[in-house]
Amino acid sequence: MRILYYLNQFFAGIGGEDKADCSLFFVEKPIGPAAALCSLLDEKYTVPIVAVCGDNYFNSHKDEVLQEIVDKAKEYRVDMIIAGPAFNSGRYGQACGAICEAAAKELSIPGITGMYEGNPMVEIYRRWVYILPTSGKAAGMRDALSRLAGFIQRIASNEPLGPARKEGYIPRGIRKLVYRQEEASKRLVDMLEAKLKGQPFITELPIQMIDKVAPAPPVAALKKARIALVTTGGLVPRGNPDRLRSFGAEAWKAYEISGQRLDGLGYETIHGGYNPSFVNKNPNYVVPVGIMREIEAEGLIGSLHNRFYSTSGVGAAVNICQKDGQEMAALLHQEEVDGVILTST
Repeated sequence: MRILYYLNQFFAGIGGEDKADCSLFFVEKPIGPAAALCSLLDEKYTVPIVAVCGDNYFNSHKDEVLQEIVDKAKEYRVDMIIAGPAFNSGRYGQACGAICEAAAKELSIPGITGMYEGNPMVEIYRRWVYILPTSGKAAGMRDALSRLAGFIQRIASNEPLGPARKEGYIPRGIRKLVYRQEEASKRLVDMLEAKLKGQPFITELPIQMIDKVAPAPPVAALKKARIALVTTGGLVPRGNPDRLRSFGAEAWKAYEISGQRLDGLGYETIHGGYNPSFVNKNPNYVVPVGIMREIEAEGLIGSLHNRFYSTSGVGAAVNICQKDGQEMAALLHQEEVDGVILTST
């Protein structure tokens, strides 16, 4: 069983954000997590080729990189592609998902990766890709690789896979016809009885619940409106006095705006998901006070609110984001703000 393994710049050991623009290259031996995975498999599984690419480079040259990886997979006659695990990284998850999708669509071989279930790339790629659930952080690497090793062996057995909950991968939204010994009426009553007693049960027809968010109405009189800036880009005063977290933030803060623009002497970003150097030099990239002052001076808006609201969006749980949004909205309403510009990374 021959495997092509994909890694980003960090897990390949060549650098962090400073190497995120590294172009695609190949290594003809297992390195990093690929080597660790090999130690969990027997000798019939080999990783003759590892693809390495920077997160920024992949997302800027997606089609080109995918084609090179597909061609290399054909050249090395691999039987499956393993990528990641990406944990809760959106950019790495994008690459892992796209590469594993290409394995299925272009090569007709399994593409397997691991991601945190809250990673937004799960919803995008789960239809074509086997995604094994992981923790949100790289500290869960050992467990993630163990899951990958077990699933690889399960795939290699060529026996039909069972339901996702039995096999351990995130559901792909595929329904298959199966026959059960017990009649539907009895199974239904059994589930209802378990539910009423507070006992665990598994529905046979899970229904995906999707939030429906109505678009905000337009600002009625923009030239008279007070506009506030809100960011998930992690901008804070120098030194991060409120100790906002760079990953998985559970809080947000409001900071005063003074002057015509923000400067790098007074502010920095603590966001853990992108290269901070540009924002640290010019904080207006994520909190565009400079351009807002110009718009204000031209009379296109009534005024810029005297505070901006900031948190770090990377790795944040959905329920925390909902809580933060509700709290911010309540305060913005209290401070008579008419509209908000939300900036991200």
